[in-house]
Amino acid sequence: MYKVFFKDRIIFLGDKSESVNFEGMVYAWIEDQSLEGLILEFDEDESKEAIFIVAEDLDLLFQHFVSCFKYIEAAGGKVFNPNQQILAIYRLEKWDLPKGKVEKGESVREAAVREVEEECGVTDLKIEKELNSTYHTYWMKDKHILKRTYWYQMSYSGSETPVPQTEEDIQEVKWLSPDKLDEFKANTYASILEVVNEK
Repeated sequence: MYKVFFKDRIIFLGDKSESVNFEGMVYAWIEDQSLEGLILEFDEDESKEAIFIVAEDLDLLFQHFVSCFKYIEAAGGKVFNPNQQILAIYRLEKWDLPKGKVEKGESVREAAVREVEEECGVTDLKIEKELNSTYHTYWMKDKHILKRTYWYQMSYSGSETPVPQTEEDIQEVKWLSPDKLDEFKANTYASILEVVNEK
């Protein structure tokens, strides 16, 4: 199953069995049927919290869904220090995790580490494990963008003071204790909450 965020609203993509307990609108997709109209309608109608699109062939459905957007890949990190604090950034009046676009010729893992280093001013990060990817959409220059972000859990054991990358609109970088995440969770993106809550 795929979960695609439209700000804090969601389009689920899956098979019929996964939609059984879903209480909203369920659309059965048939091959060669365009989803663009449905996606735009959902994007504009904020009264719908979520819809579920089902198909016999989930891979085919997802390929078609992606084709309705300009598709971008990004990578980022949920970084812990030895005190089990999480490295958080504050950008555009929201709490977030460091992440950014995968550059040409770069592996996803390399991009994740580079983006954390650039956005937070820390080095010598160690990837511990891959986390679930997130998918979210937004509009940029009249193009509807679908961004997949690959996430990695990382560890940092250095003593550098984090420095925000201000040219990327990052206002603050700080280590947050697990018991101090309430403010972060109350003012972040739904897709980022998924990453923060993943064990």
